[in-house]
Amino acid sequence: MNKAIETIGRQCQSLTRLDWWLSWTGIFVGCAVMAAGFVYFINPYSIVPGGVYGASIVMHNLFPSIQVGTFGYMFDIPLLVLSMIFLGAKLGSRTIVAALSTPSIMNVMSRLSYPTQDALERLDPALLLGGSVDMTDHLMLTSIVGATLIGIGCGIVVRSHGTTGGSDIVAMILQKYCHIRFSTAILMVDAVVVLFGLVVIGFGVGSTDDSVTPSWHLSFYSLIAIFVTSRVLAYVINGAKDDKLLFVISKKEMVELHRFILKDLDRSATLIKSSGLYTGADKEMLFLVVSQKEVTVVKSKIKEVDPCAFVVVTDVYDTFGEGWKQLPSAGELQPE
Repeated sequence: MNKAIETIGRQCQSLTRLDWWLSWTGIFVGCAVMAAGFVYFINPYSIVPGGVYGASIVMHNLFPSIQVGTFGYMFDIPLLVLSMIFLGAKLGSRTIVAALSTPSIMNVMSRLSYPTQDALERLDPALLLGGSVDMTDHLMLTSIVGATLIGIGCGIVVRSHGTTGGSDIVAMILQKYCHIRFSTAILMVDAVVVLFGLVVIGFGVGSTDDSVTPSWHLSFYSLIAIFVTSRVLAYVINGAKDDKLLFVISKKEMVELHRFILKDLDRSATLIKSSGLYTGADKEMLFLVVSQKEVTVVKSKIKEVDPCAFVVVTDVYDTFGEGWKQLPSAGELQPE
């Protein structure tokens, strides 16, 4: 008996250590993916996708000798203090590492990707990696690709119980104290940063005399980048959210449907005894949550068991419990 308890204890410790390593690995992987999105697809075109690094891009246009990542430090340090105060030490330790790692990785990537200091200061896309990733003529594509990478990287960091600093910290504070969804708060904060970019540098690079790509066009690319980032971020954190809730009401006991749910779907359901409001006759009602892929087979089985059954199918925002997600702990931040 004692040996069994010791074995279980060792297994739990092993899982805890594995979770710890996976969490910290996720922090660094997420930071690297996010930095790549900025360095190769956002920064060279002065697209302002909100957040600390959007503001840093604006400042770099004013002071080219200071890199975007370096400005990131300048914005992040006071926000890290707010993180430690309002979000707690557990989240703060990962936030500190992520916030300090991302600008460092960004600066290193930039220095390795541009051949000269002048090209680095100008962030000339024609000289980025020898011009192999110059997307000057494809600003829509570079906005989407860059925003997708940023959203993926930020999402990985948040799933690893950290934030990348900046607008992430502000958004999580808004979420915790104002009950605003994390991705919605990110959108709000980033919109303010874009307005800052419009005021300071006139919608980014270029000029109003540029008939091909007027500078004000970049504001729309910035908004597109913000939207894509927020949607990708929400998807990475929470998944597709395509679960469905079914209410099935029948005049008879649907024993065959019960067996199908328990055996074939390997799920459970809630059986509710009910009665018709008009007839007063006893009826059976099933409360069932399934994935999007299972809806069709369930409806087919219902028709087979009782073609006259009344069925309601609706979207499920979130599902917790056995076989689904765990309920959040007290005080735990929920990013969506």
